[in-house]
Amino acid sequence: MSVKTILVAHRTAAVRDRFAAALADARHAYVLAASTAEIGQAMANETTPVSLALVDLGLADDGVTLVRDLRGAARRPLPVVVFSGSVSHAGQVQALATLQVAGYINEHASTPQILPALAPHLFPDNFNRRASRRVTLGIPVSYRAGQTIMGATTLDVSKGGLAIRTMNPLPPGTALQVTFRLPGTAVEIDAAGRVAWSDRKVGMGVQLERVSASDQLALDEFVEGVK
Repeated sequence: MSVKTILVAHRTAAVRDRFAAALADARHAYVLAASTAEIGQAMANETTPVSLALVDLGLADDGVTLVRDLRGAARRPLPVVVFSGSVSHAGQVQALATLQVAGYINEHASTPQILPALAPHLFPDNFNRRASRRVTLGIPVSYRAGQTIMGATTLDVSKGGLAIRTMNPLPPGTALQVTFRLPGTAVEIDAAGRVAWSDRKVGMGVQLERVSASDQLALDEFVEGVK
């Protein structure tokens, strides 16, 4: 596995340290930043070019401008992932879509959850499982199959389904109910689906089969908004 350098820019030291620990365990290089000035220093360091940037929008008065400036400072195409808890309103998601933000990640993810959530951004070619439009997104998701309720993290979402990172994927064809919240909104998607594919090294894909009209509209708008 090739080594990547990841910029972790967040206001909270505990978040930075947790992500640093996960990256170190996977032998990735990382740069930590607690301010816009430190972000600038990291981007200007040519000896350790950044391959992926994880950004807390709250580090600046205008989080969208922060991402735009970060993109401008990059000397090559740079995937930017936003900490989902720093999104304050849906308008930010729409504005960030014009900047082609790669996705969102939950800053409260535990250390074992971090690398799986980042994998689609670090190695996108390995996650090309569907031709349909999808948004790489690492957010909490709960799902119920029969009487068993489980929690995990999403890998991506599309208008018709989502991929879930789990070491215990359910068999293809399993019916389940999934619940997850779209970043920057108050919308909690609650839908019935069925496992479309299962891979113990990656997780499982869920095809949504029954979604309320309002939830489907919110999901469609979210996926279309992130370009």
